[in-house]
Amino acid sequence: MPLYSELIAGLKRGTHGRVEATVPEDWMQGRTTYGGLTAALCLESALELIPDMPVRAAQIAFIGPVGGEVVISPAVLRRGKSSAFVNADMVTEEGIMARCIFTFGAKRASKLDQRSRECPEVKGPDACPSFFGTGRRPTFANHFNVRLAAGQPPMSGAAHGDMTLWLRHKDEGALWNPTTLLSIADSPPPAAMSMMREPAPISSMTWMAEFLTDHITTSEGWFLAHHEAQATKDGYSSQSMRLWNASGEPVMIGRQTIAVFG
Repeated sequence: MPLYSELIAGLKRGTHGRVEATVPEDWMQGRTTYGGLTAALCLESALELIPDMPVRAAQIAFIGPVGGEVVISPAVLRRGKSSAFVNADMVTEEGIMARCIFTFGAKRASKLDQRSRECPEVKGPDACPSFFGTGRRPTFANHFNVRLAAGQPPMSGAAHGDMTLWLRHKDEGALWNPTTLLSIADSPPPAAMSMMREPAPISSMTWMAEFLTDHITTSEGWFLAHHEAQATKDGYSSQSMRLWNASGEPVMIGRQTIAVFG
């Protein structure tokens, strides 16, 4: 069961940002690779082309199931004096299974400093119950500690999909950088699952994430996430996502489109 840091260290890196990897079974989410790992691997390749600017945003389309041998080939779409756009495709023998566009931007002087939303007041992770408990969980979830701080767990028949969770890598060797943050930010199940009364297939289709800092730090590896299903109808759920570090400082905001098959 390779740890996240071991998987990243074992990547085969070629020229022009090309990355080759073999996704282990324990990083799978059903029949596809865990979405956070897919995004992180694509960002690893993009950073090879733009190593001198912080990443500001990621737009990810999960096109098809990913597993086994994968190749990621990034390409600079445009680079200016203070920003750059990079496309990174994850390819298997079946074709393009994920497409990512990463936006990079240099820090600039500004008088504006506004937080989109204050961090919720919840108990610390040690006082919160395990999200999965002793029940079933996706295979990849064995790499994370997840604690339920507020809201209801999946299949609880909640009136509204709204969950606040503490998240932490079990990998003590994981370095906190944008790729590691992507790898953990998608670890909770979709908030719409708390509205279900029985299990049903569910799948992320798109993910948009924006980095709110280029200096990622936290205490004891914990991050606090808030996921809310803002609209769920006709087999799709539109979800908002927010992430803070253990000190309540915002680090990421995002959205997902999720297919619900039940």
